[in-house]
Amino acid sequence: MGHLDKLAPGHQRFEFSKEQRHSLHIHRLRNFRSGYLPTRFSIDVFLPPDYDASGVGRFPVLFFNDGQDMEAVRLAETLTALYTSQQIPSLIVVAIHAGERLQEYGTANRPDYRNRGSKARFYTKFIVKELFPHLKKTYPIREGAQHTAFAGFSLGGLSAMDIVWNNPKLFGKAGVFSGSFWWRHCDFCQDDPDGGRIMHELVDTGYHRPGLKFWFQTGTMDETDDRNGNGVIDSIDDTLDLIERLKDNGYHHKHDLHYREVKDGIHHPHTWGAVLPEFLVWAFGK
Repeated sequence: MGHLDKLAPGHQRFEFSKEQRHSLHIHRLRNFRSGYLPTRFSIDVFLPPDYDASGVGRFPVLFFNDGQDMEAVRLAETLTALYTSQQIPSLIVVAIHAGERLQEYGTANRPDYRNRGSKARFYTKFIVKELFPHLKKTYPIREGAQHTAFAGFSLGGLSAMDIVWNNPKLFGKAGVFSGSFWWRHCDFCQDDPDGGRIMHELVDTGYHRPGLKFWFQTGTMDETDDRNGNGVIDSIDDTLDLIERLKDNGYHHKHDLHYREVKDGIHHPHTWGAVLPEFLVWAFGK
């Protein structure tokens, strides 16, 4: 089981104006060790202003890959604004800093054709068998997948999608910002330019997981590549195609699927941070 070598002294208060009357509390967990991976993880736990360590209240929880990017996407400011305007209830956000990103993120069932994501299955085990149980013992987290979401950016978004898809009893919502759904188990082939996409095949061959909900975002300037020559960049094309596969699997566009395309949006925290409030309201809004 994972454990803490060292807990940063106390916790950090994230102060805002008196008019807002809110302050977040950030617990910074450092050197969180795993029995599955050599990485010693850094994790930031964003606690709401009304957090009560006595456990009287229980909160929904959001996991985020690429936790080192939370400042860049302005997570703390966004949470505070949404709490102040009462658009979302209080929640706990667990931001996991990336370790060996190109190997730990990906799809758990298989690496890509260059063997990237070779440790993704162990990263999933770290989340499910070590980190989540530790958090449940430490923080007042609400029970039930409907109160738990996992999100990420780019390759971290693919990882979040894969973790939710493979663990529907633990996670009920996936948030994917510019997801790397091009992830393939074979090299590009001109005769089948869209073949070999791992996440698409997982959805095609997988059973329907009742209750799961998915939020996807792309930017019209995420990239310039258009491997199949249909006039749509791959980031958008792959995401829209995955949404269609999810529909075929039994998910309904109105209730289970949400797609946000950002005009002139780029593959960058600036764009992801701009739509972060929309995702949080979608996932947890009152």
